[in-house]
Amino acid sequence: METNKTITIEGESVKPGETKLLNISIDRLPTGTLIDIPVYVFNAKKPGPTLLVQAGLHGDEINGIEIVRRMLSEKRFNITRGAVIAVPILNIFGFIHYSRDVPDGKDVNRSFPGSRTGSMAGRIAYHYTSAILSQIDYGIDLHTGGGQRHNFPQIRYTHNDEESEKLAKVFNAPISFASKLIKGSFRNAAFLLKKPTVVFEAGESMRFDEYSIIEGMQGILNVMKHLDMVTTLDPKYIERNNTVHLGERKWLRAPTAGMFVPSISNGSEIQKGQVLGIVSDPYAKRKKTVKAPFDGLVFCINHQAVVNQGEALFHIGKPTNEGVIQSDR
Repeated sequence: METNKTITIEGESVKPGETKLLNISIDRLPTGTLIDIPVYVFNAKKPGPTLLVQAGLHGDEINGIEIVRRMLSEKRFNITRGAVIAVPILNIFGFIHYSRDVPDGKDVNRSFPGSRTGSMAGRIAYHYTSAILSQIDYGIDLHTGGGQRHNFPQIRYTHNDEESEKLAKVFNAPISFASKLIKGSFRNAAFLLKKPTVVFEAGESMRFDEYSIIEGMQGILNVMKHLDMVTTLDPKYIERNNTVHLGERKWLRAPTAGMFVPSISNGSEIQKGQVLGIVSDPYAKRKKTVKAPFDGLVFCINHQAVVNQGEALFHIGKPTNEGVIQSDR
């Protein structure tokens, strides 16, 4: 019987039928303490694709970290075909400092494919690209909104990339849309290597969101089932007939500085002219409303209570299909 391929990371091999926790050596702290990226490899005996599931590329985006941790705890990666490479925290430096970036202020997700002798962010990207990217067939990159922006669970795929679009449809998050590649991002590096990758965005940094966590777990399971890596899906997770696909998208920004009070919840359908929130001075003397410029839905809300003029408040989009948001929150 044909067997699966052997996966080798940092000189350590994971043969078909084996599961191992490995480490990618990255750097050391000024104290001399070594910093590694822990990597789980689940390699089934039967041949199949290799799927990367990673979180913590930005160290403060902990919903994705919890998704991977919970799937490890519940043994959801015990696959029957192919292999899963699961990375709970890619940016260890950012995680221990509650930060999006590494200590030198650079964003790892703007540093791919990296450099062996470059900045800390560049070296992380280089070692990770060298050790992981060449061995995968598909990737799922887990993120949350940056700062205090809360993303309603959404899957993003690469514009004009049929394989990543197909992966997004299979993931079946509440919302999906095509997004442009960003130079230096992990998804851009994967695209250049012809590794179809999607980005799951859900919740906000440094806050757990149970609905987002469950949606992420369900999406990963959907992908593994589609790739014939698992045979059944757990019925306790969310089922959906049709994701809402967004076309035109627009950020609504603060018309003035002041205290921001939204009047709708994330994921809500909106109508043109509807008041979505207000920005008021603290003395109740002046306020301005934020209105919807078109019919659609809200898929990101800024939870920053005090804002400056021009700051992003709502991300809204126009559905291109008849999907309906189904929230169990």
